[in-house]
Amino acid sequence: MTSCFPGSGGSPSSALLVLVVDDSETNRKLSRDVLRAAGFLTLEAATGREAIALARDRRPDVILLDLRLPDMEGVDVARTLRDEPRTARIPVVALSAVRHLGDGDFLRSAGFDGYIAKPIDVRAFPEQVRESCRERDA
Repeated sequence: MTSCFPGSGGSPSSALLVLVVDDSETNRKLSRDVLRAAGFLTLEAATGREAIALARDRRPDVILLDLRLPDMEGVDVARTLRDEPRTARIPVVALSAVRHLGDGDFLRSAGFDGYIAKPIDVRAFPEQVRESCRERDA
């Protein structure tokens, strides 16, 4: 599995590739801008189907996935990614404003590796993404 730390895999200058999946263009832009400023590379998708296709083709290091998408639920996207050999090991983190998710068992059973609340804290966000990778690599 690819390590989730910029510069730790492949070439010394390689950076973590993050797929941001959110139907809100504003949320995608904010996540993209914060992550790029912190040295990450980003891909973006507005729908679940687009996210699955990008994950298959580009195999990002981590996927930040909104739970509510226009074409399918985020949990269905996560389950689809877990069921496919090419994407099964990619860390998937719920990125959502839904606050009543209990203790996380629901998200884990759906194939998520973590949860980041929206609105994001722009100062903490890059480290939260890195931490999600650390947990998956462990």
